[in-house]
Amino acid sequence: MAQELPSDIIAGISFVGRSGGAVKTLAGFRKGHHTVPDAANAVTQAFLGKICAAELGDETEDLFQRARTGLGYKRKDLGLSLTPPTAVLSAKDFTVDVGYALDESDPSRYVVTRTLHSLRSAELARTEEFTALFAGAFSEISFGLKKGARVEAVIDLIEQLDGEGGLAVDYPADCRECLIRVTGVGAAVRCTGAALEMVFPRAGSPAELMAEFAAVRGAFAVSRELAGLIG
Repeated sequence: MAQELPSDIIAGISFVGRSGGAVKTLAGFRKGHHTVPDAANAVTQAFLGKICAAELGDETEDLFQRARTGLGYKRKDLGLSLTPPTAVLSAKDFTVDVGYALDESDPSRYVVTRTLHSLRSAELARTEEFTALFAGAFSEISFGLKKGARVEAVIDLIEQLDGEGGLAVDYPADCRECLIRVTGVGAAVRCTGAALEMVFPRAGSPAELMAEFAAVRGAFAVSRELAGLIG
């Protein structure tokens, strides 16, 4: 997938999906014996690692088997490393990281983050088999920027356009990041300086997310400087 974007600008692409739930619903949580965390720290994160092992193992084993059969991988093409609260599925064409963590804003809940990266083939991502494997799995794309971008400069470029190309931007007073919106596109683009992150209102497969990214890329073309951020 990264081959379709300029390698001198984009360091790498990741697809991210998130879900979560109440800590007390995890299989390893024993009511009457365990207490729900009231803080997110090293001790409570280690506790989460113990009680989420069953869910993490079941999910990643299922992904391993579906990748093996759906994509026709042999034993040496695919591996699974399970070290709760994280797991890594390493395939010859991609890698998937799955991690559990306590929600820092509400430690009684956990967040699961799934990240697909190191995808070597755009053609593979567009196949029916790959789409089926990751259907509805991801709601964000992150583009790492090799040289970075000044958030203030991005904001100024969009404000100078004054709505041309359907672009609008929001940002906090300290300009640590900005949120770019494109008329007619459901996804928003978050620029942090080190990366551009597209956040979608609905989860989809990598191919579906990249198709909507194309609309944002087209909108950025209204400005040569903006277009330079993502080729």
